[in-house]
Amino acid sequence: MTDPDTAPLPGGRYEVPRHVRGDSVRLRLTDVRPLDRFRSIKIKLGVLVAATVTLASFVTWLGLSHQLGPSRTLPLAIIVSLVLTQLLARGMTSPLREMTFAARRMAGGDYSLRVRATSNDEVGQLAEAFNTMSDDLQQADAFRRELVANVSHELRTPVTALQAQLENIVDGVTDPDPATMEAALAQTERLGRLVTYLLDLSRLEAGDVPLEITQVRLTDFLQEAADGAALVGAAKRLRFPVVVDPPDLVVPADPERLHQVVANLVNNAVRHSPEDDEVRLEASRVGAQVRIDVVDHGPGISPDQRAHVFERFVRGNTPAATGQVSTGGTGLGLAIVRWAVELHGGRIEVADVADGCTMRVTLPGYPQAPTGRALFHRT
Repeated sequence: MTDPDTAPLPGGRYEVPRHVRGDSVRLRLTDVRPLDRFRSIKIKLGVLVAATVTLASFVTWLGLSHQLGPSRTLPLAIIVSLVLTQLLARGMTSPLREMTFAARRMAGGDYSLRVRATSNDEVGQLAEAFNTMSDDLQQADAFRRELVANVSHELRTPVTALQAQLENIVDGVTDPDPATMEAALAQTERLGRLVTYLLDLSRLEAGDVPLEITQVRLTDFLQEAADGAALVGAAKRLRFPVVVDPPDLVVPADPERLHQVVANLVNNAVRHSPEDDEVRLEASRVGAQVRIDVVDHGPGISPDQRAHVFERFVRGNTPAATGQVSTGGTGLGLAIVRWAVELHGGRIEVADVADGCTMRVTLPGYPQAPTGRALFHRT
């Protein structure tokens, strides 16, 4: 099997890195594992010693009873014992050899190999842990490649558009009128927004986001968020009613992070809402929890996409899903929202509603210890 990261040499040959080379022919030999039923390596070693001594004694007795003499019986007993030891020991250590070979392949970038774990002893448990590690590394590597590809694409799109606009101005194709400069500014803002999101994600994953929990009065908090969104939604003539029940409802949260959550959700709602409509901000107490809903009447998110919209670079407004033109989101805002909500010990979901889209944030109604949870979940 050729390593995908190795470069071809003249003549079509591939140079395999030194740390990847191993005796692959030896690994193809059939392993006999009669000792897998034992749950301890110490018991296996004891059985191996007992079996070897018993076989050597039997061969010695058999040779002497047939008058072969000690000079021929003793070497024969040693040879037979070594063959048995090699046979049983090979089955015992086979997972270790497979792990060595697989680790060499991992060093070359191949995470597809797995160790055949058939025993329940310490070696078998190590093999299972090794396979779990291989799964995690393979998934992380695939995620890394996808992230690099997505970031490259997302950065290239506004840069290319901005470059084309500036080239047209320099070449005299278009005049630097307000409309042209406004389009260039929009691309610059999109690029800056993407860089900010990436920095936020990096800090969140590194756990470098301490929470300063205070009692947040939601009526004032959501009204402030609505006032800020009114500037963004002015072009569509959107309204932002705030409904909090009871009016004095409070939630323990970090105001800065909670504002990041609500602002992202409201901005998403503004992008998807039709003109002359409203984006409602609602809050209520549900048992021991506090629920915050951001409701819009846009095209909504299809049920099969709702579980994925909080992943990086996944958009719920793709033209294939909505049949409309993309609204130009970066695909990172909801990933940041999910992470910030989970830091508070809460959860976020797309509520199942018949019309539009309702983003629902559920937070503990009482202070909890912040929880740092991985942005990439292993499946």
